[in-house]
Amino acid sequence: MQFIVKLFPEITIKSSPVRKQMVRQLTQNLARLLRPLDPSLRLERDWDKIIVHSTVKSATGCERIRQILVSTPGIAHVLEVEEFALADLPALASQVLAVVGGTLQGRRFAVRCKRTGRSHAFTSLDVEKAVGEVLLQSGLAGRVDLGHPEVTVRIEIRDERVFVVRQKLDGLGGFPLGSVEPVLSLLSGGFDSAVSSFLAIKRGMRTHFLFFNLGGHAHEVAVKEIALYLWMRYGASHRVLFITVPFEPVVEEILKRVSDSQMGVVLKRCMLRAADSIADELDVQALVTGESVAQVSSQTLTNLSVIDSVSRKLVLRPLIAMDKGDIITLATRIGTEPFSRHMPEYCGVISKNPTTRAKRHRVEEEEAAMDPAILSAAIASRRIAAIDQLADDLRTPVTIAETAVIADGDIVIDIRHPAERDDLPPAVDAGSCLPIPFYELHRRASELDRQQRYWLYCDRGVMSRLHAGHLQEQGFAGAGVYRPRDTSA
Repeated sequence: MQFIVKLFPEITIKSSPVRKQMVRQLTQNLARLLRPLDPSLRLERDWDKIIVHSTVKSATGCERIRQILVSTPGIAHVLEVEEFALADLPALASQVLAVVGGTLQGRRFAVRCKRTGRSHAFTSLDVEKAVGEVLLQSGLAGRVDLGHPEVTVRIEIRDERVFVVRQKLDGLGGFPLGSVEPVLSLLSGGFDSAVSSFLAIKRGMRTHFLFFNLGGHAHEVAVKEIALYLWMRYGASHRVLFITVPFEPVVEEILKRVSDSQMGVVLKRCMLRAADSIADELDVQALVTGESVAQVSSQTLTNLSVIDSVSRKLVLRPLIAMDKGDIITLATRIGTEPFSRHMPEYCGVISKNPTTRAKRHRVEEEEAAMDPAILSAAIASRRIAAIDQLADDLRTPVTIAETAVIADGDIVIDIRHPAERDDLPPAVDAGSCLPIPFYELHRRASELDRQQRYWLYCDRGVMSRLHAGHLQEQGFAGAGVYRPRDTSA
């Protein structure tokens, strides 16, 4: 199986040193993500593309490679190809027919050819005519339609090699992760912070997650789930951190000491102060938040200016001019919408008459009545965990069993996100598998039999371990993790 990875166009217009650095970074990222699936994987760099040579044959393994490629920042689109040695035009046309014939099915088609490298004895137009004629004569295709084809047959010729495209997949775009400086993203679990975190990852920023806990254990678990999803789907080429700051004492102090109208602005300023301190320790120069101008009272331009005045870091707001509907649409496309839709509301402080024109001197007077030791204590009590160790970081005092074989009578709960659930878990039939996305598992636990043996399944085993622990805490003593042996090759 081979794939041609086309670079995001903004990469190709960079200066030569910057472009080379970004292509090198993208190649390294793909190697980290794909080699666990195929240890013999080979990556070939070129000016505007990376060619992925894989020995994986299974349908499941190939689909996992596709999912990784289309979810990796820096890629414009992916061509799944068959490679042949360059021969004469009749032989080339026969090779193309063997690859794409089954996709034509009487439909209108066009042939497109691109050539690079040494001079050839024919032109791209010669290739298109020869292949088109053979496809028509085969009886499989309908007619040629160069203006609005239903199927576009794509051929790339590079020196003595021919690549026939099986399918074209849209990539994520953006810059390779790690090619831009790291950031610290304030993640609450709502639509806005999840999408802004994704946009930072897409733009090539290694994105650490900072969570201010306002709602106890349940809030923490819910936000960790969305952070895990974002990392596993879009950022797993780089290790990042998840930092939890217990902020309930700070909220309590605000409610006691601060006037109703100023509470929202003061809370945001406290969060930025804490974020600044933690960013210093991580050597991070910028913070990412999910604010959109005028969406709520604390997000007027005046209030944002007062809030930002406490930060020594650059504050990035990727959503600043986006409408709420557009944010939710993007959340749906990237897969975070179900998480945020089921996220409990933890507003922290709710003002009856919040100010929309905060005055810095007035806010500072309100803050002077607060005990600064409470914020300092919250920062000092932060917990830092590697993103791939979040399941263990929950400190659930239970032993999580694992199995690679499902016994008769046992049930597998497939907790993967619906967008990732293309096939059943390996070696599991439909009668012994329940598809329950992990963000619905807590709500639907009452539907399950506490005496039944359940094995939770996800691609990496991180999310399933986390939720198996939660089920055991709820009385499901037989909850464990299904980890099938790797058969992707």
